[in-house]
Amino acid sequence: MQKDIKVAVVEDDENLRFLVVHRLETEGYKVVEAADGRAAEELILSEKPDIVLLDWMLPHKQGSEVCKNVREKGFNNLIIMMTAKAQDVDKIDAYSFGVSDYVVKPFNMDVLVALIGNKVKFAINNEKSEVHVFGDMEHHPNTHSLLKKGRKIELTILENRILLYFLQNNQKVINREELMMVVWGYNSDVNTRTLDMHIVRLRKKIEDNPDRPHYLQTVRGIGYKFVTE
Repeated sequence: MQKDIKVAVVEDDENLRFLVVHRLETEGYKVVEAADGRAAEELILSEKPDIVLLDWMLPHKQGSEVCKNVREKGFNNLIIMMTAKAQDVDKIDAYSFGVSDYVVKPFNMDVLVALIGNKVKFAINNEKSEVHVFGDMEHHPNTHSLLKKGRKIELTILENRILLYFLQNNQKVINREELMMVVWGYNSDVNTRTLDMHIVRLRKKIEDNPDRPHYLQTVRGIGYKFVTE
């Protein structure tokens, strides 16, 4: 399955880039690479990879600028930002830059492979870019777009990740621990209050009446359930 998937690895740290490229090639992916922002932009637009692993801090052009520029030129595939600090994630204006997702450095290589494998399973193996339609809304996770009655609504990276997981697990009761693991990762020290705060924000964006949610329902004592009916 992987052999048809092309991944671009954009990282200026030569050792890390070598390790990531080697591991992904071992997993059967076709890999192209770049070490700075200018080269990355040319590479992405010429090679049109299915997934871009893009470092946040790069010589010549920042990852955010690369991301913004290739999006403006019509590149709609997955862009996963590699960032050194977990607390920077909410500062990344994903909606403006067009980041699809993120991974925090230093990352466990198995976690990175699992993240990419999940993206391949859900997004790339579909014929077209992943789009979820529910009610009067359309969710385009690769480009962080949520359209409600034709109007664009801004989602943060974490809101995008939460909504996508709910849509992929429609009607299923999801406990808080599972959701926190999926959204923040394996070694996260996030607490349930932080999760609940993000849920409240997301409800304000998707629900007609956030106090009596139709889609994102609370399952008392367990967690949440997403209902698109």
